[in-house]
Amino acid sequence: MSLATPVVALLLLVGCGKKEEAAAPPAPPVTVANPTKKLTTDWDEFTGRFDAVDQVQVRARVTGFITKVTFVDGAVIKTGDVLYEIDPRQYEATAEQAQGQLDDAKAKVVLAEKELERATTLIKTQAISENIVDQRTQQLAAAQAAVLQAEGALKLAKLNLEYTKVVAPIDGRVSRHLISVGNLVQGSDSGATVLTSIVSMSPIYLYFDMDESIYQRNSRLWFEGRRPSSRDTPNAVQITLTGDNKPSKEGKMDFLDNRLDVGTGTLRGRAIVDNHDLSILPGQFARLRVIASGEYEALLVPDTAIATDQSRKIVMVVKADDTVEARPVVLGPLDDGLRVIREGLKPDDRVIVDGLQRARIGAKVSPKMADAKPATPAAGAKP
Repeated sequence: MSLATPVVALLLLVGCGKKEEAAAPPAPPVTVANPTKKLTTDWDEFTGRFDAVDQVQVRARVTGFITKVTFVDGAVIKTGDVLYEIDPRQYEATAEQAQGQLDDAKAKVVLAEKELERATTLIKTQAISENIVDQRTQQLAAAQAAVLQAEGALKLAKLNLEYTKVVAPIDGRVSRHLISVGNLVQGSDSGATVLTSIVSMSPIYLYFDMDESIYQRNSRLWFEGRRPSSRDTPNAVQITLTGDNKPSKEGKMDFLDNRLDVGTGTLRGRAIVDNHDLSILPGQFARLRVIASGEYEALLVPDTAIATDQSRKIVMVVKADDTVEARPVVLGPLDDGLRVIREGLKPDDRVIVDGLQRARIGAKVSPKMADAKPATPAAGAKP
């Protein structure tokens, strides 16, 4: 083999290396944006359950047989609407008897007054003794007392007659009827028969529990003057119903309990919500957001720009030389589809918001600037 053969082979290898170097792929394109600066507010999120402001078990107040059920099961009713009718005949008879006793007592008062008047006249001429005047004075007082007793008996009889019509004590939605026509119901003070129940519908309460750490934080913010207390301020509440992906109802704080539950370490809170369309029923679950801070200026990035590296959250930042750097960040809440970044970013950082899968730490990219704010709010974002 001649000396020229290895030289030719070496030249071929060198030529191939130059060709491969010339064909190196370009830096991958990514979209970057500076963090958005915005005045924002933090919110705490809880799971709560709706409950009626007023709820009543409707019971019979007199004993008797049901003669009529006058409501439709599940209907919306008004205060004073008749729900049941109980056979009134025995109570009508009792009322008539009481009226007669009252009339008799009043007649006896008239007689006693006349007898006392005559006795008073006769005592002036000493035609009768003072003892007779005293007796007739006592008879008049007894007759007047009998009138009071008869009036009380008549009022009670009329009241029992009135109770034969069972009426709704509050506005709201009635449950089903528990007693049908023809059944005997008891109206005693103990063991009165339950006929149905009513719950008020608008407004409606939303109860939830907050843990001790949230209560302590909010108390500290109140003492520092950075957040109004929900005890004396109707702080705003946003409500997401089951099945919805964003808040659809608004309310305000109405109550905080006076002690923490020693078993769970939580504090019971309550919001009040307008329910004029009657779409919410007592017992429903909902997610609610309660204001957790005053307004402050924050840096925000799209939530899709957040990545996870083991136990920490990171964003990919393009440095001045167009190489990629992983930046650990401390996250805050979502606000209008953007994620609040509490720590880890500066206003002029170029954050990768699209093409994250093409970026490699330490490798060069071809960045293109874009607006960080998304076109539509993300699920659960503040409206």
